[in-house]
Amino acid sequence: MNSLCQWLFISKLVIKDMFCRSLHSFPHSVMARSIAQHIVITHCHNRLIGGGYFRVTSRSLDLLRRARVFVSAMSNEIVPMSSPLEAPTTSRNIKRVGSVKQQLSRLVKESLESLFPDEVQPIVAACQAKFGDYQCNNAMVIWSQLKGKATQFKNPNSIGQAIAKNLPESEMIESTSVAGPGFVNIELSNKWISKHIQNMLVNGIEQWAPILSISRAVVDFSSPNIAKEMHVGHLRSTIIGDTLARMLEFSNVEVLRRNHVGDWGTQESISPYIKGPDRPCFVKQPVFGMLIEYLFEQFPNWEDAGDQAIGDLQAFYKASKKKFDDDPDFKARAQQAVVKLQSGEGKYRHAWQKICEISRKEFDLVYQRLNVQLEEKGESFYNPYIRGVLEEFERNNLIKESEGARVVEIDGYDIPLIVVKKDGGYNYASTDLTCLWYRIKEEKAEWIIYVTDVGQQQHFHMFFSAARLIGWLPASKDAYPKVSHVGLGLVLGSDGKRFRTRSSEVVRLVELLDEAKDRSRAELIKRLEDNGKITDWTDAELESTAEAVGYGAIKYADLKNNRLTNYTFSFDQMLNDKGNTAVYLLYAHARICSIINKSSKDIEELKKASTCMSWKINTGIGKIVLDHVDERALGLHLIQFAEIVEEACSNLLPNVLCEYLYNLSEMFTGFYTSCQVIGSEQEESRLLLCEATAIVMTKCFHLLGITPVYRI
Repeated sequence: MNSLCQWLFISKLVIKDMFCRSLHSFPHSVMARSIAQHIVITHCHNRLIGGGYFRVTSRSLDLLRRARVFVSAMSNEIVPMSSPLEAPTTSRNIKRVGSVKQQLSRLVKESLESLFPDEVQPIVAACQAKFGDYQCNNAMVIWSQLKGKATQFKNPNSIGQAIAKNLPESEMIESTSVAGPGFVNIELSNKWISKHIQNMLVNGIEQWAPILSISRAVVDFSSPNIAKEMHVGHLRSTIIGDTLARMLEFSNVEVLRRNHVGDWGTQESISPYIKGPDRPCFVKQPVFGMLIEYLFEQFPNWEDAGDQAIGDLQAFYKASKKKFDDDPDFKARAQQAVVKLQSGEGKYRHAWQKICEISRKEFDLVYQRLNVQLEEKGESFYNPYIRGVLEEFERNNLIKESEGARVVEIDGYDIPLIVVKKDGGYNYASTDLTCLWYRIKEEKAEWIIYVTDVGQQQHFHMFFSAARLIGWLPASKDAYPKVSHVGLGLVLGSDGKRFRTRSSEVVRLVELLDEAKDRSRAELIKRLEDNGKITDWTDAELESTAEAVGYGAIKYADLKNNRLTNYTFSFDQMLNDKGNTAVYLLYAHARICSIINKSSKDIEELKKASTCMSWKINTGIGKIVLDHVDERALGLHLIQFAEIVEEACSNLLPNVLCEYLYNLSEMFTGFYTSCQVIGSEQEESRLLLCEATAIVMTKCFHLLGITPVYRI
């Protein structure tokens, strides 16, 4: 009866296959839909899905019971009322069992607990197919701990044998064997793999979300500087940060997506890309004072002129920067403007807010194209808290004087962490310490993740160490709350140097994204013209597909690489429809959807039929069979999705998910080549495998921030 807990079935299929056959003369689907709709509208107020199905809430359970009695009366059949009804499967109350690896680890843990008094953490991992599906690798570790002690075990192999023998009975496991120095090889049951996939098809892929040990995290990413346009240097932080946030959110972690924009104080005078676009090194250049003073000088009536006074923000910045470098008097006025701004003088604060507003509009052009959601909490947000945070350091005798500045000394570093400059001003260290304090103490985050270029690693490690000194963070880096710096390599051009335009300018991100879409659209039109299908596509379909493929190509080309390495930006490579590219994977997904659509079978009916099976009604459909070696290989790879997401989250490596997605596509190709789908005796089973593959691919795309396409 578990299926009833998820959905109310009052549909043609239910009436036909489950209740009174004498009702065949009635307009079942219309009648059933009307009944369900009446219950929904008058009592449950839930969204009607279609075919008489609607999502159930815990407050609707009594209504469900009454609905079952009603249908029972119509069909003259007895529907037992003793079966428990539970709340539906949703993102909040879904019953998750964890990844396959987590489930096997629980079984292995039971075996270990029965054998060894001291707690032993299970070591379980997927293994090569010639050995099995998974492997328990505890034996050698345990043997090394038992050496020299009285024990019943003669060698690591005997420990492995004991672990295998004491595994509790489970429908998961088909067989076990022990190899070499105690490796316990585990083969999963085909029946269980099929059931696991079928449950996902019925209850949704959220059931496969991994179980992590945290409930709230902060992901700090993108973080451009106000008054400067986003460029290719911000691309990696924005794309990778968004994917990390998406994977954590899928794992039922509440994610605070933070855009720590540089909207206060000074910024660097040299290229932000060299020192890092997100946490630039601090030098004395009052950027906002420079911009504000230039605005006042060029446009005395700037408030009446509005956005037009500044116009192109990048050009405005360059002009003010030149003035700052060439005119000592202007430079002095700019420095005074910073003082007036930070003291809260109305005219200067208003001008600062106008500059920030224009910058945000420019940022939003990028975020809208990339479909990235962020909440801005920039440097200015934390400014009021800095003094209190530094006073806490003083009370703990952690701040010292050094050459006129105030510093925190960090073990292992030759230089101290400067938190107050010689002139009494604050800097990036004081702001970032305050930001970390706020996230731990006020926002109650258990994991704070910073996504910036790898060049900022020392800065982060130093202020993380300062936070441990004062006790905000535990001494162990693995304990919670914890912090992680996600370092990123550079984006390079074909010449091996940082990516620039021909005029040696840093590439604007908006222009880069638009070019990707335009190239994708041109290639799509050519493809459709060549195969004679261009007339079947509307302009809106061409536009949306070009965006999905173009933007997806840029994202995937970045995400598939290990984030620590540099990668070469190449439109030709990323828009290639062969190999490990987004274009290839998007088209592969569309082909799978086409296979399903070409079948005469109703895939939704096949999925629903598996629910009928849970009512112990033998419909003869909805069963997944994994008799062929390629069917089983595909099925096994599908159910490993959760542990791949878990690994990618735990190690903060999106490329792990990209590798899984590409391998899934390749495995499906092998399955489809070896196993006829449409017209075969196993058509229904294989269509369900196609559907499961499409669902997992779609979720992978979502986690990578890529929009799937359904036709080519």
